[in-house]
Amino acid sequence: MKKRNQLLMLLAASPVLFCQCGGEKKEQVQEEEITVVEEKVAPSMTLVWETPAELTTCESVLVDPSTGTIYVANIDGDAREHDGKGFISIISKDGEILEKEWVAGMDGPKGMGILDGKLYVTDIDDIVEIDIEKGEIINTYPVEGASFLNDLDVHGNKVYFSDMENGLIHVLEDGEISTLAEGQTNINGLRVDGNGILYGLDGEGLKRYSADGTPEVLNSTVTGGDGLIILGEGNYLASRWAGEVWIIQGDSETKLLDTKDVQSNTADIGYLEEENLVLVPTFMKNKVAAYKLSY
Repeated sequence: MKKRNQLLMLLAASPVLFCQCGGEKKEQVQEEEITVVEEKVAPSMTLVWETPAELTTCESVLVDPSTGTIYVANIDGDAREHDGKGFISIISKDGEILEKEWVAGMDGPKGMGILDGKLYVTDIDDIVEIDIEKGEIINTYPVEGASFLNDLDVHGNKVYFSDMENGLIHVLEDGEISTLAEGQTNINGLRVDGNGILYGLDGEGLKRYSADGTPEVLNSTVTGGDGLIILGEGNYLASRWAGEVWIIQGDSETKLLDTKDVQSNTADIGYLEEENLVLVPTFMKNKVAAYKLSY
């Protein structure tokens, strides 16, 4: 009886059952279903470094994806004043100021974009064209009726830029300026994706524009934005000048950063994709802060 009980116990414990069919021994393996659950990461930004507080009234940051060079536009004073004090700086990926006044002599430089070896910059009521190799201004394009040009991006041979107070989106192409969209509410941040589709931030939220300038509102919560980054797959970063950075993911949005309590602005942000670093110009704090993005 004891041996019989031991045999029964061994058979019950084994995951493999043996049966005799037609003189052959066959194995039947019991398979267990395994369900893999992907852990959802809560979006966050963590401070990594800050530059010295020497980038006076820094308004925007741009990363050149082809070289990794990081440009910073500094107003150095009143954003509306034609005082010639504005300049462009170059900083490193670790927050070192490499060239504080790489190109100087502007008034209120803000949005930037790179096209065919040229850096284009909005400058109150002009578009400034800088030859990157020479490090000097080679052209200035006056914009008739402009009062407060702000953000800028490029695609193909076109330079898109916003006239915030007039609610306009303009295009500079082959030296000529035309208007793509009118009636936008405090239009500021602009970004063009790899397919040439234009996105913008204004008082109504995040918009996508058709080829003829007709807008479609994608998110109406993050209004009054400043800087815009397209992360891809329906994900966007949007900054508000007063001190907020948001991530928009499909139909939802999450506030990642709020620095209003320390009066640190979050102006026209840049993005170092290879390191997932969000580069935040702090305007009146006179420095760029880099945050590691997780989402």
